[in-house]
Amino acid sequence: MSTDLDADPLVDEIVALASKAQVRVEYVTGLELEDMAQTSAPQGVIARAMPVIEADVDKLLAHPRAFIVALDGVTDPGNLGAVIRTAETAGATGIVLPRHRAAGLSPAAVKAASGAIEYLSIALVAGIPTFLDRATRAGLWTVGLDERGTTSVFDLTVGEGPVVLVLGAEGRGLSRLARDRCEVVAGIPMNGALDSLNVSAAAAVACFEITRRRTP
Repeated sequence: MSTDLDADPLVDEIVALASKAQVRVEYVTGLELEDMAQTSAPQGVIARAMPVIEADVDKLLAHPRAFIVALDGVTDPGNLGAVIRTAETAGATGIVLPRHRAAGLSPAAVKAASGAIEYLSIALVAGIPTFLDRATRAGLWTVGLDERGTTSVFDLTVGEGPVVLVLGAEGRGLSRLARDRCEVVAGIPMNGALDSLNVSAAAAVACFEITRRRTP
């Protein structure tokens, strides 16, 4: 924690919570903290924590009310963190990320997730298309979100059961292999001049539509 911080009730709360959890608080100068930080705006406080433990894919697929969000090549850490935060608040039961050629759980992504990684199971797989085959065999519906989808996201009756929602990368959207393995490809109706949403905004629309359908 930076010694240059002004008095702030939020900072006092962080210190109190750390003390209650028996977490040692170390004070350093603002310059020292910036050197330690791996994000552009640490806001005066850095937490050192153990790495996130990978979730077991089979356990995610076996959940009786599985609602999994799979990201097919999202490369921006901010978008990754925002999607994780959205998925957790919508009640998703897990996130699946590719190990390579995509954003990982970097400090920037973790910060953007605003604590969601502490509550949501996150699994890493070699490739999203192979994972989708595995999900289909396990009895889950696989739904790709794509602006060229032939079904409206607001007509997703399959979202009421165990489901995997697949979101594509910024710009290019779903890869061909991932799209081909989705049983349903849905789009979000656009009523303005622009024809698409940022991946994190699209995730919010689709996740909460699935949640609406699954809520008694």
